[in-house]
Amino acid sequence: MLDIHNEILATTRASAIIRAVSVQTLWSGYGEIKRYFLEGGEYPSVIVKHIQLPEGSQHPRGWNTPLSHLRKLKSYEVERKWYQDFAEQTATLCRVPHSYHAVEEGNELLLIIEDLDASGYTIRLDPDDVTLEDAKSCLAWLAHFHAKFMNVAPLGLWPTGTYWHLDTRPDEWARMRNTSLKHAAKAIDSRLKHAKYQTLVHGDAKLANFCFSETGLVAAVDFQYVGKGCGMKDVAYLISSCFEEEACEKYEEELLNHYFQQLETTLDNNIDYQEVKEEWRLLYPYAWADFYRFLDGWSPGHWKMHDYSKRLTRQVIDELKIK
Repeated sequence: MLDIHNEILATTRASAIIRAVSVQTLWSGYGEIKRYFLEGGEYPSVIVKHIQLPEGSQHPRGWNTPLSHLRKLKSYEVERKWYQDFAEQTATLCRVPHSYHAVEEGNELLLIIEDLDASGYTIRLDPDDVTLEDAKSCLAWLAHFHAKFMNVAPLGLWPTGTYWHLDTRPDEWARMRNTSLKHAAKAIDSRLKHAKYQTLVHGDAKLANFCFSETGLVAAVDFQYVGKGCGMKDVAYLISSCFEEEACEKYEEELLNHYFQQLETTLDNNIDYQEVKEEWRLLYPYAWADFYRFLDGWSPGHWKMHDYSKRLTRQVIDELKIK
C-alpha cells in the first residue's frame, strides 16, 4: 500500500503535513482528491489525487459494467501520461496545474500536482453564478489550448478525446430512445473524427473543471479524457455546462465569435485559420448532436436535452438525410 505522507514529503521537501482536507471523492468510488497543507519545503499546499481501483464499484446511474471499469482505468493512465508528457507545453493563457510526482503501486495510483488555489486560482463557479464574460474566459482558454495542440499526435492519450465518444459508449447507444439520432450516430461521429483539422481536446471541459482568478485568467483541471478531436466538441460541451436553453440560443454567435477570435490570435501562422474556422463552425451542431446522443442513452430527460439541443440535433440529422 502506498505511503501517501512519505511520497508527499519526499516530493515537496516539506518538513511536515499540517492537515489534509477532502476536495472530492472520485466517480464511482475510485478514490479521492485531497488538499494537503504543508510546513517548510517548496509549496504551502499540494493537491493529491489518490486512485484506488476497487473490487466492485457503485456507479450512480447503474453503469457498473466491465467496459465502464476499463474506460476508467484507461482514463487514469491517460491523465498520468498527460501530466508526464504534455502539461508543461501549455502556457499562461491555457494554464494547467504543474505535475510534481506520480507513482503507481498495485491497484493504486498517486498524482501529486500544484494546488491552483495557492497560485491564485481560487474561484469556482456554477451555472447559477456564471456570466457571459466568465464563459468567454473559458472559451479563450479552450482556443489557446486547441491552437497549442493543433495537429499534435495524441501519443498515450485517447485516440478520440471526450468521455462520451461513440466507440466507448455502446451500452448507452443501445439504450437510445431517439431512433433517428441512433441511426445517425455513426455518421455524426465520423464527421467529427474525419475533420481535416484535429487538435487535442480537453474532453471534459465543463464549467466545474475551470478555476478562476481575480485577474480574470482561468486554469483547467481533470485531464482523464484528453485526446484527439475537433475543438468544437469542447466548445459545445462548455457552453452546455454554462447556460440553459434561452441563453445558449441568445449568445451562440457571440460566444463562437469570441472563441474563433481568440483562436486566430494564437494559431500558428503555418495553419490556415480561415480553413479551420470554416470547417469547425459547420461542425458545431455536430459536436452538440454527438453529446446529445450520449445523453439520450445515458440519462434520458437530462436538463441539457432542451429545445436548443433538439434543434441543433435535428438540423444535423436533416443534413445527413437520416430517417
